[in-house]
Amino acid sequence: MKNLIEFIAKALVDHPEEVQVSEVEGEQTTVLELKVAQDDLGKVIGKQGRTARALRTILSAASTKAKKRTVLEILE
Repeated sequence: MKNLIEFIAKALVDHPEEVQVSEVEGEQTTVLELKVAQDDLGKVIGKQGRTARALRTILSAASTKAKKRTVLEILE
């Protein structure tokens, strides 16, 4: 899951070298924290959060297939 989000985020931003995805494992849920350059934050979130919602939908579909619960947080 981490590699999937990192790959998509790097394709969206102007500074792919600054994309960082960290994984926080809980008992039932895994939280992926996405951090990008300040200039690229708008590109990852998108208009009215559409790009962020799409990223979460893709992550949800992939994690359902793997029988896990994964949540995406975009850090500023």
